[in-house]
Amino acid sequence: MDAIDQVLMNSRLHYLGMAARTIQPVMRLAILTCMDARIDTAGLLGLRPGDAHVLRNAGGRATDDAVAALAISQAVLGTREVMVLHHTECAMGRMKATEMAARIEAATGHAFHEKLETFADPIEAVVEDVERLKRSPHLAHREKIRGFMYDLEKNAINEVLARATGSGGGP
Repeated sequence: MDAIDQVLMNSRLHYLGMAARTIQPVMRLAILTCMDARIDTAGLLGLRPGDAHVLRNAGGRATDDAVAALAISQAVLGTREVMVLHHTECAMGRMKATEMAARIEAATGHAFHEKLETFADPIEAVVEDVERLKRSPHLAHREKIRGFMYDLEKNAINEVLARATGSGGGP
C-alpha cells in the first residue's frame, strides 16, 4: 500500500467532532509554520480540530501566499491572532536559494526560477516574518502577531522578540 492509500484509510477512521464543523477557528488563531514533517503542530501546541488555522510552507516564511492565506483567515474566517513558529535544523537555513534551485533543477531537469525564502540566521528570519506580517496592509488584525522558535532537540518553544527600535540617542 502506498502512502496516499494509507492516509486515505486513516481518514476513514478519523472523527473530527463538532468543533471541526464550524468555519471560524475556536481559538481565533492562525499559525504559520514550517512544512517539516518532524513538527506535529497540533500535538506540540495541544490543538484539536477546529481550534486554529495552521498554514505550512518551506521554512514557515511570511511569503506572498502566506500573507494572502492569513488575510483570508482574518477577514473571512475570523482569526485575530497570528503565531509564527519556526524551528531549529530547518532546511531553509542550511542552503542558499541558488543551491536549492540547482537541486530542484537537477531532480526535475527543468530550470527553477521561483522565489525561495532561505535564511542565514534563523532568529532573524522569525523577526523578519513577524515584521512583514505586522506591516501588511492586507491583515485586518496586526496587533497580536508574535514569533517563536521551536528547538527540536530540547522540545522547547521560545518567543523571539522584535528588534528594539533605536531611540536615536548616543551612549
